[in-house]
Amino acid sequence: MKQVISKVSKNVIPLKTIEKSKKEIADLAFKLVEKEIGKYTEVIGLEFGGSFAKGTWLSEDADIDIFVRFKKSTTEEKFEKISKKIGFNSLKKYFPYVRYSEHPYVEAKIKGTKINVVPFYDVKIGEWKSAADRSTFHTKFMQKSLTSKMKNDVRILKTFLKSNGIYGAEIAKQGFSGYVSEVLVLHFGNFENIVKSISEIKENQVIGKTSKRFETPIVIIDPVDNNRNLAAAISNENIGKFVLICRAFKDRSTLEFFRNKKLRIAKKYWDNLLVIEFNFKIRSPDIIWGQIKRATSSLSTQLELGGFNVLRSKSYTDQKNKVYLFFFLESSKINQIYSKEGPDFFREDSSQSFISKNLENTELMWMENNGKIISLEKRKHTNAVKFMSEFLKKNLQIGIPKGLQSDFKQGYKVSVGKKNLSKSIKEVASELISTDDTFVYFN
Repeated sequence: MKQVISKVSKNVIPLKTIEKSKKEIADLAFKLVEKEIGKYTEVIGLEFGGSFAKGTWLSEDADIDIFVRFKKSTTEEKFEKISKKIGFNSLKKYFPYVRYSEHPYVEAKIKGTKINVVPFYDVKIGEWKSAADRSTFHTKFMQKSLTSKMKNDVRILKTFLKSNGIYGAEIAKQGFSGYVSEVLVLHFGNFENIVKSISEIKENQVIGKTSKRFETPIVIIDPVDNNRNLAAAISNENIGKFVLICRAFKDRSTLEFFRNKKLRIAKKYWDNLLVIEFNFKIRSPDIIWGQIKRATSSLSTQLELGGFNVLRSKSYTDQKNKVYLFFFLESSKINQIYSKEGPDFFREDSSQSFISKNLENTELMWMENNGKIISLEKRKHTNAVKFMSEFLKKNLQIGIPKGLQSDFKQGYKVSVGKKNLSKSIKEVASELISTDDTFVYFN
């Protein structure tokens, strides 16, 4: 393991030329924002944040985060309005646009590097007014706590997570954030210790110190705010993958764990894939991702109620105008008849009610040896496309979140298979009919 980690270590440290280039971009952006904040008495400072400030950034995705400090007394309305003005006016040459977290912030690109201008309140620890208020405390804490060796181990861990598709805090990914990577390295000391510890981790185990109880598969405590569980933002799926790849790497350490892998697609299951496609009116990535994830969950439930067994599901948006909801079904065509189990005959009221409700429309009714009354029912729809098309036509308010209903009313397509999908969308959809990369290591 040590030899592999040593090889990776040499590759994750940014080259001096890249470091110099990023610093020049950062300094340019900082000066532009610094010049703009002088116009507003509500703003009392400016500072770098994020992985760039902490020295834990990776060459290929080094965003520059510039945090604008607002007086605690600033109203939320002014906080948002002024921060957007500062971002747009300072970065006007670089085609700025608004992004959303809890509050809006401005993003632009200078020579391919993302610049984020993020507002936060000047508060004490624990007196948070916005989600970004913790960030500058995180930066200062990690600058003080991480050694140069640890910073390198953070880069190794980020590369490990990224190569295995579980890095990224955005709602689309629900993976491990850069800050979580730093917290793990700080807690366990180095990358090797993380691998060994995570591979043996127990359910609900707490990493860090807190007096509060949390209900997540594992608990990762924010050292700056010990009432906050960082693992709450990570999906159970990604936590599970992390544990498995740590076990696999501990048993058989190779450089393959740090390289992107090709999917093993079971092409014969394309016809089991139900696809719903629609256009949406542009909005914040965090908002649209939240809406389409809820829609996918809701429609999975409706498919199950209709008799279609949903094995896996996934939502995707290009964040411009297109959304795709994917459902991997046990079968896109099902039998017309199915058995409905009723109560046992000893439950007089329940059994009488079941018989009277179902007798008129049942195909058959009988008593099982276990004492349960069984009704043989006939389905209206045996085809998943027809079922979903009719459901959306008649029950839009039941199956679709309120924020998406106007988008659906503009039109949607329901289909099965890959025939109508572009190459890039096929790649996204194929994840549902592929063996997860995580399991490849166990061959």
